[in-house]
Amino acid sequence: MKRIKEYSTLFGVEKEIDLKLLKKSYRDLVKQWHPDKFQDGDPMQEEAELQSRHIIDGYHFLVSMAPETKEKNLPAYTETITNAAIADYQHKGLLLEVFFTDGNTYEYFGVTKSVYLKMINAGNLNRFAKRNIYPKYTYRKSKRTLEEA
Repeated sequence: MKRIKEYSTLFGVEKEIDLKLLKKSYRDLVKQWHPDKFQDGDPMQEEAELQSRHIIDGYHFLVSMAPETKEKNLPAYTETITNAAIADYQHKGLLLEVFFTDGNTYEYFGVTKSVYLKMINAGNLNRFAKRNIYPKYTYRKSKRTLEEA
């Protein structure tokens, strides 16, 4: 949740992620912080490189969570949560990362430790997730795979 809030503030898309506004804001920020704007040896060049990486990461992160992106990917997401079992999972802070047997990985934001503990102690992990995780938490598809975790 902290990451979502940080990037939303950076791009000025506080409420709902609007792709047009996000893209315009992204372009403006990239122009402002592009490392080529600064001469070699300028102390701001290193800062610009860090900022530009942060901007690019934030843009891709928010695009993956935009309503248009979710709507476009909904059939694949529904297929995964309906037909694939949970192969593995990781919980860190308020982020639950779920690796599925079909090779897809999704991140769920705002999952508290108490909900996570209920999940791992549930008799049927997949049934618990279908009832208590998938419909209730903000999610996005992750590029990580089970082998990377």
